[in-house]
Amino acid sequence: MRSIATGIDLVEIERFQTLNPKIRERFYKRVFTPSELTAASGLLQNLAGKFAAKEATAKALGCGIGEIKWQDIEILNDENGKPTLVLHDKALDNAQNAFWSDCSISISHTTAYAVAIVTAIIETPDR
Repeated sequence: MRSIATGIDLVEIERFQTLNPKIRERFYKRVFTPSELTAASGLLQNLAGKFAAKEATAKALGCGIGEIKWQDIEILNDENGKPTLVLHDKALDNAQNAFWSDCSISISHTTAYAVAIVTAIIETPDR
């Protein structure tokens, strides 16, 4: 049987602008992989978009952050700049256990907000 799972998240970019400088570096290292930080080029709208994408992924997985770690979900870009979703460790286990066969991710932002949506195709084995 085939079905879909979706997750969506909206982030205020101002949250990243007003982040206490004393904890900013530690927060970034806890949430983002080195590859994500490099790809974001320090642009807050890019970081907010990746953050929203991680939240949307957790929602599509049906577990939320906590059961899985932030860095278990990695948001990279292909050669054309299209966001891609790479799952690791517990997030990958959850996706496999939920029978995800494919997924798609989209990220957009304005000057004030970043939004991301994740859609996964679920291929449940016939019983």
